[in-house]
Amino acid sequence: MHPMQELSPGLVIQGVQPPLNLKDFKLIAFDMDSTLINIECVDEIADAAGRKEEVAAITEAAMRGEIADYKASLRQRVALLRGVTIADMEMVYTQRLQLNPGAEQLVAACKAAGLKVLLVSGGFTFFTDRIRDRLGIDYTRSNVLEVESGPNCGQLTGRMVDQPWGDICDGAEKRKMLLETCAALGISPKQAIAMGDGANDLPMMYEAGLSVAYHAKPAVREKAMVAINSGGLDRLLEVVR
Repeated sequence: MHPMQELSPGLVIQGVQPPLNLKDFKLIAFDMDSTLINIECVDEIADAAGRKEEVAAITEAAMRGEIADYKASLRQRVALLRGVTIADMEMVYTQRLQLNPGAEQLVAACKAAGLKVLLVSGGFTFFTDRIRDRLGIDYTRSNVLEVESGPNCGQLTGRMVDQPWGDICDGAEKRKMLLETCAALGISPKQAIAMGDGANDLPMMYEAGLSVAYHAKPAVREKAMVAINSGGLDRLLEVVR
């Protein structure tokens, strides 16, 4: 194990000796909220229901690893979104959501080097599908918000819809999806890079050959091989070229 060292201001490495070669990897897996994008979507949707503070406090505790049952915490937050409309979510996407600095550059560099790109999120398909299309991402896994039919058509019910693979994309599901994608590609998880910022990203980060924390919670920064604490996502290219 190499000791922790600051490669340059705001870029810390431990357990790896750069420069690594991007072509040695075959897959990069990203978390979405606060990693690829600048917001926590669930918190911003809650703002439309006047419940942002309440929801954001639960999100923060979950990301810090202070809530043992992530699924229960997400169900609790989604229940508070009941009555929010699709139009409200569209507004979050168009007015509040931005790609984090360096997102497009890093994804483009990975694709140019032949890597497949996976987006695994505890967030929602309403946003992950758009980010997938915007960045040309190969695979995604995230949660589906249930929408009312009938008189309240277009409003959220406060529940999520079960999917063929399971009910909620939590840390265990992120890990499973990373491993399944590696198996489908015929590669070892050690040929994967995993990037995230919250405690629910750690299970997939432990499996990957290179784990990267991006402006992450303390527990995640400490355990990652690379921690980007300032600057954009493309700072990873200072370590993996």
